[in-house]
This record gives sequence, C-alpha cells and structure tokens, in this order.
Amino acid sequence: MASTSAPGTFTDAIRTRSDAALVALLRARPDLATPSPSTLRSLAARASSRTSLERALAHADARTLQVLEAVLALSDDGPVTVGRVLAAIGADGGTDGGSDDGTQGGAPDPRAAVGQAVDDALEAALLWDAGAAGAPDLRPSPGLDEVLGPYPAGLGPARPEPDRVALPHDLPPGAREVLEALAWGPPVGVVPPPGSAPRDAVDALVDAGLLVRSDARHVVLPRDVGLALRGGRTHRTPELAPPLPEGRAVPAAGADAEAVNAALELVRWVDLLVAAWEDAPAPVLRAGGLGVRELRRTAQALATDETTVALVVEIAAGAGLVADDGDAPASYVPTTRADAWTELDDAERWAMLAEAWAGSRRTPWQVGSRDEKGAVRAPLSPDLHRPWVPRLRGQVLSALAAQPGTALSVDDVMTVLRWRSPRAVPPEPAVAGLLREAALLGATGAGALSGPGRAYLDAVTEAAAPGAGRPTGTGLEEALRSVLPPEVDEILLQGDLTGIVPGRPSLALARLLERTADAESRGAALTVRFTPGSITRSLDHGTTADELLAELARRSPVPVPQPLEYLVRDTARRHEALRIGAASSYVRAADPTVLAGLVEDPRLSSLGLVRLAPTVLAASVPPAELHDALRERGLLSALEGPDGRVLGRLRTVPRVDRSRPSRRGAASPTTSPVTDEGRAALVARLRAADGGTPVEPVGADGSGQDGASTAVGQPEATHAAARVAARTGRRGTDDPGEALALLHDALRDGRRVWVEMVGRTGGLERRELKPLRLDGGRLRALDADREAELTIAVHRIASVAPAPDAEERPAM
Repeated sequence: MASTSAPGTFTDAIRTRSDAALVALLRARPDLATPSPSTLRSLAARASSRTSLERALAHADARTLQVLEAVLALSDDGPVTVGRVLAAIGADGGTDGGSDDGTQGGAPDPRAAVGQAVDDALEAALLWDAGAAGAPDLRPSPGLDEVLGPYPAGLGPARPEPDRVALPHDLPPGAREVLEALAWGPPVGVVPPPGSAPRDAVDALVDAGLLVRSDARHVVLPRDVGLALRGGRTHRTPELAPPLPEGRAVPAAGADAEAVNAALELVRWVDLLVAAWEDAPAPVLRAGGLGVRELRRTAQALATDETTVALVVEIAAGAGLVADDGDAPASYVPTTRADAWTELDDAERWAMLAEAWAGSRRTPWQVGSRDEKGAVRAPLSPDLHRPWVPRLRGQVLSALAAQPGTALSVDDVMTVLRWRSPRAVPPEPAVAGLLREAALLGATGAGALSGPGRAYLDAVTEAAAPGAGRPTGTGLEEALRSVLPPEVDEILLQGDLTGIVPGRPSLALARLLERTADAESRGAALTVRFTPGSITRSLDHGTTADELLAELARRSPVPVPQPLEYLVRDTARRHEALRIGAASSYVRAADPTVLAGLVEDPRLSSLGLVRLAPTVLAASVPPAELHDALRERGLLSALEGPDGRVLGRLRTVPRVDRSRPSRRGAASPTTSPVTDEGRAALVARLRAADGGTPVEPVGADGSGQDGASTAVGQPEATHAAARVAARTGRRGTDDPGEALALLHDALRDGRRVWVEMVGRTGGLERRELKPLRLDGGRLRALDADREAELTIAVHRIASVAPAPDAEERPAM
C-alpha cells in the first residue's frame, strides 16, 4: 500500500513502493533486473539512467509520450494532476458518458485514456508522485528531460521566475508573426540582420521579456510564453488512440478461404522440401546457410520463386524438420522429426509450423541483401537472427486484429506502428516481410487477419513475452481445422490421362497422387495428369502395376480408362527390364558345386544371399562377416580386393576419428525464464538490503550467483567506503548503483558530495565536488576549493559520500 506521506525524492518514491509495485516495475522494464541491482537505491539510479529510459521510451506509444511531455512542461508551475494534463494535451472536453471500457461511441474516453497512460507511466517509474495521499503531484523521472530533449512538446526552456505573460499593445509590425512562428516549435529562431524590420520586431520582443537571447545569433521562446500563446496547451491534437486506416473491406469467409489455401500450400511445399533434400541433401556453405545454386535447385523442385523458397526453408528449419547433419562436408537433410511429420494430417502439420515460427527471430526477407562486409545473406545464415522480430511480429498482427475484416497495406500498418512507438519506428522492409510471412502462413487472407490468424496472434503474443519459449497452446490446430473444407477421398479419372479431385483430397489420396501424378492446377478442385515420369515415380516406391491400378480403381467412381491402364502397364514393363541393386559383399567360386545349397541354407538367411550367376553370390553383409560365416559353415574362403588380390584380415570394428572437431560445438547455456516469482524473490532481497542486511547478489530470476551482478563493488573497495564514512561522519558507498543515485540526488538538490576517484598516478584522490552534469558516463563537477571545473569518467570513481551542509561545517 502506498505511503500517506509525500516522498521527497524519486529514490524515496521507489523505496516506499509496495512489493507488488516493485514487481510490476521489473515486469514493465525488464532491463532493470539485468544485472541485478544490489539495493533499492541502486535500482532507482538505474531506472533514471539514460540508457534505461531510452529503452523504456522506445516502447512508449504516442499517448504516453504526450502525457510525459505535458508533465515535464507543467512541472515547474505548481502540482501536476491528471486534470492539468488533460487540459494541456487538449483532451479535457466531452468526458461525460464514457462506457466501461473507456470508450465513447467508438472514440476513447479522454479521462480514462489519459488516466491509464499516467498509471502505466507511474508503474514503469517514468513518472512519480511527489504529493501526499489525496493530493497528487506528478513529477517526471530524473533524467527524463535529457532523454526527451531540450524542447519537450516543442516548448522552450523554463525560466527560474516566470512572469505573467501579457502581450503589449504597442508591438512593432511583424512581432506577432514571430511569436506565432515560434509558438508550436521549434522555439528557437535566428536573429535577423540589424536595421531590418524583423530585427526591430525581435528586439522589441526581447525588451518585452517575450523572447530570450540564447547567444548572439539566436533567440528562444520561454516555456511560459509558449504555453500562453498556445492557450495553455502543450499539443495541438491529442493522440489518445491508435489511428484506424481505411483499408479495404474483406468478408470473413473470403479471408478464411484464402488463408486455408495458403496454409495447405505451405504444408505441401514443406513436404516437397523434405522429399527433395532426402533425395539430394543440400550442401552447407562454409560460412553457414544455403548457397544460391542450391536455392535455385530447391525452387525448381518446389515449382515456386526463390523468395518464397527462402521463407519455406526457414520455416521448415525452425520447426526442426531439416537441419545441418554436422558432417564434413555438411549438408542440410531431413531430421527424425520429419518422419513423424508425414504421419500427421494437414491441421496438425500446419500447427507444428505455426507454433515453431511464432517465436522465431529469423529475418528471411533479408535474404539476397548484403551485410556490412558486402557478402550476400543466404537462407539459414546465422546473420539473419534479430532479437526484436517476435515483438514486431506481434505489433503487426495486432494492427490487423484491431480492424477485423479490413485488409491493410504496408503503409497502413506503418501508420499504426508510428503511433505505437514513435521513437522506434520499425523499418518498412521488415513490416513488409512480416506481412508476406503472415500471408504465406495463412495468418492473413486477402490482406485481412483470418480465423487461424487470430489463434496465431495469441501464439505470437505468448512467444514474445520476456523469458517465454515456444507457445504451448493447441488452439492453432483447432483454428485451422474449423475452417478447412471437408476431405474428398475420390478422383474422377479422365480418358485424356487426367484426373479431377472435387475438393480437398484426404491424406491417403494426397499421398497417392503425389507418387503417381503431376498437379496441373489447384484451387477449389485439384487437376492432375498421369505421365510416364509420374508412373515411374510410383513404381520406384515399390508399387507394382496391378497394385497401382487397383488403388486407382478403388478411389474412382468410374472404371480406370483404358489409356491410363495401358500407360501403367507399359511403364511397368520397361521399368522391370533393367534392375539395379546393392550388395555389401560377394562370394565367387570356380566350381558351381561349392556354392550349391548356400542360398537355401536357413542358417545363412541373415546374410541375405542372392544368386547372381552359378558361380557368384551377392550378400547384404560386410565382407568380413560373410567370410566368418562361411568359415563357420566349413568352407575355406579368402578375402580379395577389387583387383582380385588376396587381402589380409579386415577390421570389423571401425575406428572413431577423434581429431576432427565437432561442427555442433558446445551447447549454449539455457537461462531460466523471467517470472513474477523470480521478480518477487529479487524484490525481497532488495528490500532486505535496503534495511541494512547484507545479501548475495541474485539474477533476474532470483537464482543466486548464476545471475550475479557485476555492479557490486569488490571487497577491498568496502574499506574505501568505510574511510570516507569515518572522515565525513556520513555513510558513503562504493556500490556503482548507489554512487550514481547519490550523484543524481546531489545534482538535483545542488548539494556537494565527497568523491574518491583514481587519479593520474593511479592513487586515490578525495575531493569535495558540486555535480553540474552527469551524462554519457562522465561527471562534470565544480571543485570550489580549486575554483575549477573538472570532468571525471564514472568508472574512475571509487566511492561517493554526501558532504556536510554549510551549517554543519566546522568553523575555520
């Protein structure tokens, strides 16, 4: 529960938060827990650091940024409340009659929207409440003014003691135009040349206190004057809700139908990829990835373009269906998971692909582009990994989900994303690539989010959560199954060697047609053609002519046409005319009687003996094993080489080459997911440390030394802190986080601190300094004793301690 007394500083506001509020802070800003801070004071220092604030604002939407800018602009003129923020951003009108969900007739309720933005900013420590209970006073986080820039909302700097702004009636011509030009920013103008009418207008405004000279060539409009000219507003138009581009209307049934076709086509392409790489594995480039020649060959096997093949290959690899075999030279081959894949139906196979790709960090749209070294990026290349992809994928799909039944273009989605993260607008090629990826997966149909796409969005959101792995839900399979058309288990055979499947073929029929026919057209119906090559493909799988004709007759409502029967039997006759087999070894004898009875001997059935000629037998076992078996049978045999020369005893157990390093390398360490339980454990330790109990640094998940912070000072540095405390009578710190917090507090309050730092000679120097600026890892401070300013690198500071106030200093 929040304290009833007003916190004096931002650090006090962090320290007086409840445990639940601290857990919410770590959830909203995960970077604050890695590496783990040692105390709540160091947590506050990290939360107000430029790096952490930049990360937090990169994910802030336009509404939140407007609220932060308004609070920053109003913070120098009395307590800031939600009401003042509403008025400042121009959202204080029409707040009656809001619905429970914070909307009014489709538009957001301004008070609810701004209140939610303020609550989110307070939770993320971008704002803090300096007021007591019942009297809120919103303040920006320390350092927020530097991150947002010198002119928040286009307003100039604040004056120490602003006067009541009143425009004189005797302003020269052009003065009002100058004020209007600077009113909405930027508030800095160039001084016109002397003797001109604009210069006279500027000089009059400076004399009237409406402009301030920043240097000899520039003038700036003070913040209070700018607010007065804007009527107290900080922004022209409130941006309380994301934009809703017009787009193109798409019926839900049409979107689902297009999505089903795309999903089934993706499954078919992956099937063809697995079959193609099983027959002819694709070599791996030396730097990793798939070469241009192999990409082209795979595109021919899948009968599609290379851009689509690059995405299909990445999806199949992400699902674990193909992988580097680790040999030398290495090749991409199907995995054992591909064997289970062939036994699944269409919905299950699509769900496997979608679940694996939901959290993928791969960027296949970059295939074909060049990296910093000028090399072409290849599919499956390690260079295509980007950690921000899952979050952006969720944002793109969320933009489509916000307008169901509407197809959005790349420009439309970019418009929405510019509102969602104005300070970190994603690159347009990435958004275009993710939209293409969604269309190929079947998450969208005709440009609109489909029924399966909504389930896919849930999986993407789950996978993009911090610390999450692959999504574990099963909603994807059911989502696609609910919109799939019914299966058809028959084919209409035609006399022109074609066949028509009037619908979606069943799994058994689809496998039969893949082996025996070539697809000519796909759509609501599937048209296939039987050719000598397709029949040969079926015979190569071990099917006989009679078995194939019987299977086709069973699935056709009409008898098998005579031309098709002739084609099958003629191809089978030619197929059987020449046979090729494999044998691991052979045995030959000068006398045919020596080999008599060996093939029929049941004791030798494990050898797989086949008679090739009266004096030659082939075997399916290695030569050494055949040699030993015949010796046990009582036959005296000798081993010979390809040239007929007798060899010595062959080694039956192969040696393992240990000199060759493994291509797989060491397994990457796994990190435990960041959970609320881990955050609560970290908060408990921070709370204990804040009370003076020494604690062991913990990781972001509360796991102990495995995630220990590198920000904790070394043991020998503790003595330096003790020496400072003994000399100053106040407690100092050598902890980097707490030292930064003390410097921030001193900078804000204008106080002095004792700083012990490493000097030029490598020894410790102790000075009493007044901090002037802390930014970019450097402290600029005033040394009053030496009447000079100095700049110190933060990493050279050993400890910091508060200096006594003037009234506490001993008399000289």
